[in-house]
Amino acid sequence: MEETINNFTKLIGWQKCHRVVLEIYKITKKFPQDEKFGLTDQIRRASVSITSNIAEGFGRKSAKDKSHFYSMAKGSLFETQNQLIIAKDLNYIEEKEYNIINEMIIESLKIVSGLIKSAMDY
Repeated sequence: MEETINNFTKLIGWQKCHRVVLEIYKITKKFPQDEKFGLTDQIRRASVSITSNIAEGFGRKSAKDKSHFYSMAKGSLFETQNQLIIAKDLNYIEEKEYNIINEMIIESLKIVSGLIKSAMDY
């Protein structure tokens, strides 16, 4: 018998994306101080938006609403990925560090795409 998920924190998609958020916070601690209100703030907001939208989508009843918020989470993943490329190109993070977090984002994108699909089948 399949267990019903009754809390967004039980979603594998939220859990994977939460790890991305935590990693972003660790990485951005090393950014230059003059980026505090620039790239640091922007990438942190984008990453937090990922899990926030998954949580909000989980709480919605209609397939259309669920899909909308999961799609917003996917957009925030792409935004975070773009900002990481900028950080790498500015040498704020090393290539190896970038590759690790980028792989986490790619995996998260696949899982969030699955959430979107499952919402549409809801």
